[in-house]
Amino acid sequence: MKRPSNYLMIIILLGLVIGCKDHPKKANLASGQQQQIQNEGLKLLVGTFAEGDDQGIYQLDFNTETGELTNSRHVAKENKPGYLYLSKDGERVYSSNGTKPGSVSAFQWNQDKTALTRVANLPSIGDGACYVGVNSDENLLAAANYSSGGIVLYPIDKKGVMLDEPQEIQHTGSGPHPNQNSAHAHCVQFSQNGKFLYAVDLGIDQILTYPINSERKLGKAEVGLQMDPGDGPRHLIFHPTDNKVFIINELSSTVVSATVDEETGVFTKIDKKSTLPEDYQGPNACADIHISNNGKFLYASNRGHNSIAIYSISDSGDLKPLAIEPVQGDWPRNFTLSPDGKFLLVANQKSDNITVFKVDDKTGLLEFTGNEISISQPVCLKF
Repeated sequence: MKRPSNYLMIIILLGLVIGCKDHPKKANLASGQQQQIQNEGLKLLVGTFAEGDDQGIYQLDFNTETGELTNSRHVAKENKPGYLYLSKDGERVYSSNGTKPGSVSAFQWNQDKTALTRVANLPSIGDGACYVGVNSDENLLAAANYSSGGIVLYPIDKKGVMLDEPQEIQHTGSGPHPNQNSAHAHCVQFSQNGKFLYAVDLGIDQILTYPINSERKLGKAEVGLQMDPGDGPRHLIFHPTDNKVFIINELSSTVVSATVDEETGVFTKIDKKSTLPEDYQGPNACADIHISNNGKFLYASNRGHNSIAIYSISDSGDLKPLAIEPVQGDWPRNFTLSPDGKFLLVANQKSDNITVFKVDDKTGLLEFTGNEISISQPVCLKF
């Protein structure tokens, strides 16, 4: 009587093993980290310009199936943490603080990741720090000072803490627009190969290319790309697979595509398109720019028109306008795509809300999910 039952057990076990071999992806998705993400969702960090007791950084839960945002909690108190960077291991957070004088901060998570402890705060050597970036080796941190128009570079030690050895560079110049009375550094991005630091300066219509030497210092800047007068470049983002870069212009409400020379750090312009409908005559100031994981679609935010402009990207880098989607809020300063690319989340600063859109992966178009959450003056979103 025992023998048939043992045979039956062997057959069942063989069936399970074969089933797993035939469907390894299904087996993986049903366990481990993927399943944990499905069950618990993702964590979203929010930098804010909130004031008083509410100022600082918040954490939200994001449901990767429905796009719902829940469980808002205050994880760090900081004055105007307008832009955030999360370390690759998820243990540290860096912020640029838009105060006068400006500063940059480093935070460490507590053991259960319910609160951030500030472990360093150093001057940005300027006013109104508005952007912070870290290189791929995570041993250098750069910040841009909008109000005073310069950049600062800090080395980072092996524990992820900034060392008090800053290199500060002041930009000079002006442009034709009333908001270009002086230099206004607005973004810093390390090149993908780690050889250069790019500084986007709204006040002087230039992308400056700084070489990084063997001592982790910045050399003399070259003009990586001269923008058109009055463009007011604000942010840039690199293509995920090609040697291309995309720049959003705050003052002219346009986006520009360009090729990247990885050896010289110089950009060559490909295309330029408006972010607005042809018949729109109201005020507008572009803010943020992102690209889909597959590199096929580009998104740009309009503050004033309060929308996201959507483009397809050709293999040559030309941009084709597809649609302009209302953000269901006021003043979309920053937005982000979920890691899987299925959702786009918008931080609407003046309406104090974050809105969530479904992304069509075939067309790139957006559809409002109806999900939103209230939070005071959200200005940066990071997964």
